[in-house]
Amino acid sequence: MQKHIARTVLSQALGLALLGAMSGAYAQDATVPAQPATQAQDAAGSSTDPQKTAKQLATVNVSGSYRNSLQFSTEAKRDATGFTDSIFSEDIGKFPDTNIAESLNRIPGIQLNRDVNGEGLSIAVRGLGSSFTRTTINGNSVATASIGLDATNQNREVDLNLFPTEFFTQLTVYKTPKASLPEGGVAGVVDMRNAHAFDNPGTHLTYSLQAADNSIADKIAPQGSVIGSWTNDAGTFGVLVGVSSVRGKMAVDSWEDGNGGWIDPGLTDVQCGGDCGRSPSSNRWRIPDVVPDNSSTIAAGLTPGDTIDAAWLQAHNSGLSTGQIGDALVPYLPRPVSMRGNRDRDALLGSVEFRPSESAHFWVDYLYSKAKRTNKRIDMNLVARNNNANGMIPIDMQVDDDGVVTNATFSNAQFFLEARPYNENVDYWQVDPGATFWFGDNDDIKLDVQGGTSRSWMRRDSPTILVASPFTNVTYTNSNGMPVVTSDLDLNDPNLGWSWTGGRVNVQNEHRLTKTKNARVDLQLGGDDKNNVKVGIAWDSNYRKIQGFDNSAAWQSYVFSQIPDASLPQYLKPGPGFITADFGPFMDATDYAQYRDSAPEGGITNNTAQTGSFNEINRAAYVEFNEASDVWDRELRINAGVRYATTDQNISGPVTLGGVRQWQTFDSSYSEWLPSLSAAWDVAPNVVVRMSGSKTMTRPNPSAMLPATSFTGIGADRAKQGNPNLSPYTSTNFDLGGEWYTGGEGYVGLTFFNKRVEGYTYTGENHLTLAQLGVPYSSLDATQQAQVDANGGYDNFVVNVSQQVNANAALNVRGWEATWVQPLDFALKGLGIMANYTKLKLTTEGHDASALAGNIYGVSPKMWNSTLYWENYGASVRLSYNWQQGAKGSATNANSIPFAYYYGADRGQLDLSASYTLASLPSQPQITLNVQNLTDKAITSYFGLNSMVDKYYEPGRTITLGIRGTF
Repeated sequence: MQKHIARTVLSQALGLALLGAMSGAYAQDATVPAQPATQAQDAAGSSTDPQKTAKQLATVNVSGSYRNSLQFSTEAKRDATGFTDSIFSEDIGKFPDTNIAESLNRIPGIQLNRDVNGEGLSIAVRGLGSSFTRTTINGNSVATASIGLDATNQNREVDLNLFPTEFFTQLTVYKTPKASLPEGGVAGVVDMRNAHAFDNPGTHLTYSLQAADNSIADKIAPQGSVIGSWTNDAGTFGVLVGVSSVRGKMAVDSWEDGNGGWIDPGLTDVQCGGDCGRSPSSNRWRIPDVVPDNSSTIAAGLTPGDTIDAAWLQAHNSGLSTGQIGDALVPYLPRPVSMRGNRDRDALLGSVEFRPSESAHFWVDYLYSKAKRTNKRIDMNLVARNNNANGMIPIDMQVDDDGVVTNATFSNAQFFLEARPYNENVDYWQVDPGATFWFGDNDDIKLDVQGGTSRSWMRRDSPTILVASPFTNVTYTNSNGMPVVTSDLDLNDPNLGWSWTGGRVNVQNEHRLTKTKNARVDLQLGGDDKNNVKVGIAWDSNYRKIQGFDNSAAWQSYVFSQIPDASLPQYLKPGPGFITADFGPFMDATDYAQYRDSAPEGGITNNTAQTGSFNEINRAAYVEFNEASDVWDRELRINAGVRYATTDQNISGPVTLGGVRQWQTFDSSYSEWLPSLSAAWDVAPNVVVRMSGSKTMTRPNPSAMLPATSFTGIGADRAKQGNPNLSPYTSTNFDLGGEWYTGGEGYVGLTFFNKRVEGYTYTGENHLTLAQLGVPYSSLDATQQAQVDANGGYDNFVVNVSQQVNANAALNVRGWEATWVQPLDFALKGLGIMANYTKLKLTTEGHDASALAGNIYGVSPKMWNSTLYWENYGASVRLSYNWQQGAKGSATNANSIPFAYYYGADRGQLDLSASYTLASLPSQPQITLNVQNLTDKAITSYFGLNSMVDKYYEPGRTITLGIRGTF
């Protein structure tokens, strides 16, 4: 039987990602839709073996359409035993979305994490962060070195922007595990299957050409792809080669509070007169003790040398008590931000398949992606954060009931330009060889052997040029959470009098390297994939190294010597409402390349990621049982098994001991038994009820384990230190749900799920001296040394050290998902809707429950998305809306403000996709139109209140027009 089915795979049609199910040792897990039986299928007999079903689908001619992709997804879900969701390509090179992360966002329970330019970057599944999801390509691990514009990616996140959608024909999210699936994802496993030649036997060429226009970038961004495939007449050999190229343009206009939250003044005893407002901390806006003698204070009518005490403050801020003045909230560094750059990517896909006999199948897949990303980020900061007794002086200040400053004149104010261009180069390659063999008289023994290796590296250099303005008076108003600051100074004038006084330059580079290796052997006993026993072993390794390089002190000394204040204007130029640096001439004049290339290794990168590395060796073995039998004349399918996994970890990072900087290494190991049981019962002809119970595991965050110590503020009183002895997260899971299939692509589904996660970490705090930390006095800067000397000296100075610890508590993630896919042909032929809704509730229990509860961030408690689609007469239109409720981003009491914490705003995004096929022309070209962020929705987060914006990013609207077709 199996030999005959092997022949049917050579029939004409679009196998989509279904033959990708044959491309790995986990082929038995990739569920694909059954199609109407052909004569060849009747001879072979019916089966729900995913490989056999894939082969059956390959015998059916299917016209590429969005409805077909929905049909495949619906049938895949129906045939699965556990809880899975899949997205299929309409055809090779015609994935339904322009971004893989955006595609996954259409699946219930998926939370999309967007970069600041609006692009989907990574996903989170069912209330757990993106690092709790294991991502694979063809069953092999994925680890990327690249990061986003505003991310550190120190955990196990995967940058999905590296991978062209054109190369993939199926995405599957396994929300419940099988013993045969790789461990490492408490939330689930996402597998991406690339295209293969036998997906569409014969000789074919698919092309795509598009041009994108972003409303802010205002530049055309071309992109295109060509995918060619060929199989020989004998059906024994096939080759597929694809290339993809993108010349993207990135532009974001934004406003930020300067990554320091909102702050209030740290009044002295003289200034507060016994009513000082909130408790003082090091992160404060410091009002001078006396009126400084400069042009701004004189222009404001102030008398230089006057003592600024409680009476003075109240006299110049009528109606406010000193307590209200002490609690007055302004942003740390209120600043408009402009980002402009390129997002270029070139990628190559190669796939070779060889079938020398009816009982053997060999293949090798190769994927390469190279990205070059640039960003000229410039911002103009109002220096509100000064805590050196020379900060802003409030005049006629008004505050609302929450203490937020609504209006004020600030004298003794100053701005600084912060110009931070970066250049980033990323490479990723992956090779996946494998083979499948069938043995026995009836081919009832199947052996899958697969290996894989990947490597990714990133090189980013990111200098900083910071020059300060003269002192000035500013008018400050805040009516919508984003303060508007106006000044008599022309901040767009290079000849204004910019100075290095209060300025600086930095040379900060970042190198990243990731490597993975995989090997698996799986043996299936039993030719029927519904009734068999499977055993397997797996080995994989995961390595990552992050290095920061810093040569700031040396470059700054040279810059200041080469470009005095008087020469600054020739290296500045007008920008987007404020000046920017003339980067080319400035870099040439200051030998930037030399200082960049000779930068010594530092402790952190420019985005605060810590220098360090980890190396994991993972071994696993499993046994899995599949059985199908009738219960009350209805089929009951069961999948049960257990996986045993062991992990050996090697954690390394730089530390300074005895004044000597060296890399310190720690080793750890652990093992886990991971049982799983799933059952699906066809209780009625079109109704399936499902249940699943399992235990899953995610390995701890490597960045939380690095032995490095770093100070978290300007002073030396607070530090972070890694914990190399963290245990893995483990979760006990239970899922219950089902679907009613209404015909075609239609179904209604409801799922309830519960995860009890133990070993979850939170930030604990220990109190250690500098000596206990191994930090020498000589390694402290002048500000830190002064702080230490004033507080008991080196041996007695106490540091509050925060580090991640495993909580003696459990995190319960409970929720439900509802899905409705419904064709509406009765109303209008070709019309349909797709919608889903997810609601989550997180609770904690145990000794550390309260500490853990205060450290669960980034979880959107409610999400929904819907798509209205219509296809007919060669035309297709989709209108999709995705909405996520805002998520908490930090603990309360941020900046010692009791009610303050970071949180994201609710956000919905509307996208449009349309196409028209010119069926009478060669290659049946399809004209495509995509509009992302149709309503031009911004991305916003807050600090405590809606009147205190943290970040506001406008990614703009992107319109993409294109053409694609197939010969």
